Parts: sequence; structure tokens; C-alpha cells
Amino acid sequence: MRYRYISTAILATLATTLAQAQTIANIPRLVVTIAIDQLRSDFMEQFAPLYGNDGFRKLLAEGKVYNDAYYPFTPVDRASAVAALASGTSPHYHGISAAHWLDRQSLRPISCVDDKQHAGIYTLDSSSPKNLLTSTLGDEMKVASQGRSIVFGISPFRDAAILSAGHAADGALWIDEQNGSWCSSAYYFRSVPKWLNEFAVTHKYTGYKLSSGINTAVTDMALECVHRTQMGIDATTDLLALTYYAGADEKLTKRQDIYKGLDTDLARLLKTIESRVGKDNVLFVVTATPYTLDDNSEYGKYRIPTGTFYINRTANLMNVYLSAIYGQARYVEGYYGNQIYLNHKLLEEKRLSMNEILSRCEEFLIQNAGVRDVYTIRRLMASADSHTEMIHHGYNTVNCGDILIEIAPGWNIQNEDVHQTYQYRSSTPSFPIIIYGAGTKPQRVNTSVTADRIAPTLARAIRIRAPNACSATPLD
Repeated sequence: MRYRYISTAILATLATTLAQAQTIANIPRLVVTIAIDQLRSDFMEQFAPLYGNDGFRKLLAEGKVYNDAYYPFTPVDRASAVAALASGTSPHYHGISAAHWLDRQSLRPISCVDDKQHAGIYTLDSSSPKNLLTSTLGDEMKVASQGRSIVFGISPFRDAAILSAGHAADGALWIDEQNGSWCSSAYYFRSVPKWLNEFAVTHKYTGYKLSSGINTAVTDMALECVHRTQMGIDATTDLLALTYYAGADEKLTKRQDIYKGLDTDLARLLKTIESRVGKDNVLFVVTATPYTLDDNSEYGKYRIPTGTFYINRTANLMNVYLSAIYGQARYVEGYYGNQIYLNHKLLEEKRLSMNEILSRCEEFLIQNAGVRDVYTIRRLMASADSHTEMIHHGYNTVNCGDILIEIAPGWNIQNEDVHQTYQYRSSTPSFPIIIYGAGTKPQRVNTSVTADRIAPTLARAIRIRAPNACSATPLD
């Protein structure tokens, strides 16, 4: 009798596994991931009357739609989000805490993909994915196929192209902000493919500007890449990782033009690739990178609590405060965004306790107007509550500061040294995850899900390992 119960349990487990596997019925020959920068669900709905039948409407009607997605860490920007989508984990593991951070050696802000060892192709920017510390979906596809999978990342933005492509990709392509040319890095190409050279010469995006036209440029390059590299033709699954731009911080008239144009580009992308590869052979996943608001809200005008917290002034005052206690010296080495970097070498020379210094800094900072909370590296490692846990997941010991300052919602944080200003919001607009194609059954899911679950979902769909730091479970 005991064995009958065991058999029943095994069959039940198998049935559940098979049911989950039916979410994506076929092993696709081509996976197309589309991360739309600043896409918002409410704007998608607002501009729905402008759409045709083959873009957003088709995805929402025929795909599996998770209505409420979010990232399981904070803060989130385009670079940290794209890295999370590709790796299935948070910045604490994948290393990309933001698009830019302060380099401790030069004490200057650098891009998360800067790398002087690999010169740019058709650009002055030297780049690589060296700061991405984990494998990506594309990397695991390369390993599983012994290099046969074709993997490309294409984006208007350098960081998104490189991070979505990963370490082992065949190429990462983006538009240079200075000359409007499609460009790449010598990290990916020993010699530029003939097709890429021809396309870059004949398809200059003159007058680089984030608008609806830039999405058309991405679509043009994506379709050229699929055609010229023969993606999706054989049984080995290939990956095309795209980034589009939704312009959430644009004026209303320009924003609606961007969404309308984005719908047209999505329709052309879907139709062309499905015609070439076959609807049952291609799997599309559409989601968003977070909406970020610049300091445009005139809260003071409407008597909404607001103010400006000056990170540079505060850091200088904190250095004076510490000098009064421990002797004249430069205890604060640098600051960037909402983070303060302490002088570790000096603290070692003076044999000062890091814990004591952090406590002093925390006591000093929390008294400043507009400061809601202060997170030291010591506190983040403890992660006592869910909010601290979110910040911990977004923190990386390699490139983040020793102290993170959380200012009050509606306040601006400003660095006068580099003319950097942004406004803090503790809430973020919702965005969807849409899985379409390869036999996926249409469905609406209202349960909240995390965006880092996309990578393991795709890994399961193509029967390979998830990226090496991914602990998220696949979407049901």
C-alpha cells in the first residue's frame, strides 16, 4: 500500500511539471527578448486607440500576460534591470548596480561597461561586459550548444546592448550618441563582418535623439541581423536580445507618437520574424526596464512636501565632522548619486574601526533634512526587514559606496560638482511581462511576479541550465 501512495505522489508531481511545461509548448529555434525602456502599463492602455492589430494588441490577445511585474531590488535603472533580465539575479550577484558608479581608483564616474582594454568599433567608447560578474542566458546557450547558438544584443544604448548580449555573444550593437552610427566593441569582433560594415555605413542615425525613430532603427538592425546571420534556421536555439525606448518622461504628444511608433515597429518585427522562422519556432518575451523621473515635478508649486538634499555639501560637512573627532584628514574619499565612499586606506593607516566610523556617519547623516534613512554596508549585510533586503539585493560590494542615503519621497538629491540631480520616488509604475509564440497559450495572470524569473523560464523552455547565479523560479 505504501508504494501505491509513493506512485501516486510521483504521478502528481509529474503531472504538475508537465502542466507547467505546457506554458511554452515547443522548443523554439529563436528566442527574442524585448526590454522596453520606461514602458508603463498605464501608458500602454492610454494609447491603445492608436494601435494597429499586429503589435501590442496581438501580444496582449495571444500571449501569456503577467499584468504586474517588478524587480526584486532597489534602486533600479536600465542597466541593472537589463542585467537582471539576462542573468536572472540581482546586482548583489551580477555586479551591475547602476549604469554609472564612482571608480574608487580615479574617483570619477564611469559607465558600467567601460573597458579600456577593448576599443570601440565606429565609436570612441571602449567597452566590454567585464563588470557583469555572472553568466547570462545567452552565455548558457553558447555553453550548452558548444558555441553553435547565435547570440546578439541590439539596443539604442551601449549598456543595454552589452549586458543583454553577455560574455560569449557573437555581438553587441548600439547607436553611438556622438556620430549616430551603429557601433560595437572589439571585445566581440576581431574583424567587422561585411554585412555589419555595409549596414553601419548606409544606416546612420543622424542627429542622435531618443524618439520614435530610434525604435525603427533598432527594428531595422534586428531584422538585418536575423537575416544575415541566419538566426532561427536550424534546430539550435538562437537569441536576439533587443532594447526599445518608450519615453515615459517625454511630453504627452511626443510620448503618444513614441508608443504609436513602437506599436508599428513591434508589428513589423513580429510579422517578419514569424514569416521567416515560423510562429511555432520563435518565442518572444516583452517586458520593461523601470520608469525613472527626472527632477521635473513642481511639487513646491502645489504645496507638496519637497526639498533638495545636496550630497556634495553633506559629504564635505561629514568630513569636517570626522576630522574634528579623529584628526584632520580626508575621511570621505568620494560621493556619487546617493552614495558616499570612505577612504579605506586612511582608516587602515589610522587603525580606526570601520564599524565605529560607520556609526558616526550614520548618526550625522540621519539628522539632515530630507534624509529618511541611512544604510551602511554593515546594516545591509544584516538585512533585517523586507525593504532593507531589497536594498541589499541592489547593492554590490565591488562598486557601491560604504553608505547609501535614502531621501524622502518627492525630494531631489543633487551633486553640484557634476551637475547631477534626480528625484526620489518610493513607488514605481507597473509594467507587464508578455510571453508570446512557440505554442504559448493565451492567459492573463494578475499575481505579482518578479522580472528576474524570465531568464529561468526561457532556460527551461529551451532545455538548458539557468544562468549560474540564478536562484529565481521559472514562471508558471
